[in-house]
This record gives sequence, structure tokens and C-alpha cells, in this order.
Amino acid sequence: MKLVPLFDKVVLKQLVAEETTKSGIVLPGAAKEKPQQAEVIAVGPGGVIEGKEVTMQVKVGDKVIYSKYSGTEVEIEDDKYVIVKQNDILAVVE
Repeated sequence: MKLVPLFDKVVLKQLVAEETTKSGIVLPGAAKEKPQQAEVIAVGPGGVIEGKEVTMQVKVGDKVIYSKYSGTEVEIEDDKYVIVKQNDILAVVE
């Protein structure tokens, strides 16, 4: 199955959360914070959204940082994805 986002939506796959802190403390599953970094899996076409022309600024394969509580989480074939609006993406990691 393939996810194809509409309008200004972007499909992200979260990067793996750290298992240990920098000081070496192992974190149990409940203590791990949801990572805010993800890889772009699919990008919508953009277009006219609410009367404004939207051009997509990210592309498939980009590593991005997105807003902590944004998007909709979905699970397809045991893989977890987050679908966000492009304006919920804060930065591209280069």
C-alpha cells in the first residue's frame, strides 16, 4: 500500500528515538520522548489552499524537524507514519 498525500500534506516516518541518554542512562519505553525528527516519505502536490498558492518546499528523502504535537499518526503494514501540513515542518536538516 502506498500513501499519496493531498494538497499541502507531507507523509513523514519518524526517526528512531534514542535508547540511552548522552550520559549513558538507559531509558525505559514510557520515558522515551517522541522524536521530532523524521524523514519525508511522500509530498502532496501543493496548489491553491485557502486562496493562497502553496508550493512545496520539501522533497522525498529530506530529514526534517516538525512541531511536537502536530499531524495525524497512522499505521500501515506495521509501519508508523505521521501526516502533517507543510507549515508544521519547522526546518530541513542538512
